[in-house]
Amino acid sequence: MNITPRLSAPAALRNRGPILDVLRRVLPEAGLVLEVASGTGEHVAHFAAALPGLDWQPTEPTPEGRASIDSWAEGLPNLRRALPLDAAAPGWPVERADAVLCSNMIHIAPWAAAEGLFAGAARLLPTGGLLALYGPFRFAGHVLERGNADFDASLRARNPEWGLRLAEDVAALGARCGFGAPEVVAMPASNRMLLFRRAP
Repeated sequence: MNITPRLSAPAALRNRGPILDVLRRVLPEAGLVLEVASGTGEHVAHFAAALPGLDWQPTEPTPEGRASIDSWAEGLPNLRRALPLDAAAPGWPVERADAVLCSNMIHIAPWAAAEGLFAGAARLLPTGGLLALYGPFRFAGHVLERGNADFDASLRARNPEWGLRLAEDVAALGARCGFGAPEVVAMPASNRMLLFRRAP
């Protein structure tokens, strides 16, 4: 009996539309978009189908994840086969990109993954190139929404190195890696997109 490798995440189906709305505004018309931590592949398949002028390179550290991504990619000529990538590693399997997208990763990984993400994006992107982050964030001086507060507590209980990141810390990390201050876009379900541009 054949078992399909295609995985599905309900959250990805809910948020892919709002994320796409932002990407339509901020991505270039052509070029290569590297997605770090593509998960099931539902996001990148949706974006590749909607934005056929762009080439999309998905990545995921696990073989199961890459198999799922490649299953979702069937029939999409602008969606490349998934590559293994550890965001925290000093070497990435891609040498250049016009934009980098990462959704729902830095809060379920050690801070070293965020540091690696920014360092890697800085190596790959041209001046003005986009690094787009999506997910839940904390903001200094603001009380977390109840759902995000519960989520943050559950993440920290599972792993003390995990948890919702302070947006100001992420922005400071971006500045150290050569990015300008982010544009912050409010998203449904108390999420945000932080849009960074590679500085000259």
